[in-house]
Amino acid sequence: MNYFENVWHAAIPALFFWLIFIYSMHRNRSRYRNTFFLMLAGCFSIPFLCSLAGKYAATTFIILLLLIILLILFVPVGLIWNGILMWRREGHSLGNLLSLAFGIIIGIGEIATFIFVLLTGLLVVDQWTAFLSHLSQGLIFISMSVIYVSLVFVAFMFYCLFLQIIPHKRDFDYVIIHGSGLKKDGTVTKLLKDRCDKAIEVYRKDPTPPILVPSGGQGADEVCSEAMAIKNYLLSQGIPEEKIKMEDQSTTTWENLKFSKMLIESFPGRHYVALVTSNYHVYRALRYCSKLNFSCTGIGSRVASYYWPSALIREFVAIHREPKHLILFLVGYMLVLAPMLIR
Repeated sequence: MNYFENVWHAAIPALFFWLIFIYSMHRNRSRYRNTFFLMLAGCFSIPFLCSLAGKYAATTFIILLLLIILLILFVPVGLIWNGILMWRREGHSLGNLLSLAFGIIIGIGEIATFIFVLLTGLLVVDQWTAFLSHLSQGLIFISMSVIYVSLVFVAFMFYCLFLQIIPHKRDFDYVIIHGSGLKKDGTVTKLLKDRCDKAIEVYRKDPTPPILVPSGGQGADEVCSEAMAIKNYLLSQGIPEEKIKMEDQSTTTWENLKFSKMLIESFPGRHYVALVTSNYHVYRALRYCSKLNFSCTGIGSRVASYYWPSALIREFVAIHREPKHLILFLVGYMLVLAPMLIR
């Protein structure tokens, strides 16, 4: 088989899954299945990349495999370090321990996998066979569980990142700015300021400047609504008041979108809408838009790098609290464990 035949045969499955992914994305960017189509497309792209190396295909595969293994080994260390950083910078709350807890769990799974592989070679020792066999069964259960959760999370993470890099049109009529907590004096926090700045960037790049829709009600501990705080910041940055229409009744992301949709649809004319929120939050916001039959383009604002892992884990947990996704997650988990359970 010559070089071009090898490349073509390796390209077919990769191309197949990329086409499925692109088609599914085109139909609906908020569908959960897109995360797995992207992961499958990426996995089948590895043999294709190796085939391009020709006679060095095996060496290329080994190098890629080693890089992936090193990355996997680094993940728990990075998450644990991030958890410690979050604890120091963001306060001593349970939410700020998510990346630390996730890192410890993944680390336990990796250690269990290593010990299982090591013990597999020791089963030939007769007097230890029964003990090691039972120990290995427990270790492989832990290992497979952690690997499954990690793969699902990685698929979710890469899709959230992918949503940030795909191009989008600029000619918007309305741009929704999702609110978040305020400072004690009623001014925007760094997280909310970044969302506002991203919306202002979209506004200034648009050939026909859109209406900006600050969204968010007043919390029990806030001196004004989040929408008002956003509006004040927009005015301070030179946005004309007639280009701002507030939605100040919502208390959740769902209500942000529901009430913003009602507000926007009360105005005549075209309704081409963008929503601006933190980059880790775009996927879940788009899912709510889909449920509300509200056509939106999601645009993510940057967040501090140390804050992103914990925030993404919270989004991952929130998505899998939905009954449909929880059932799919558990069905997948049982399928992964099925061979071991049958045995």
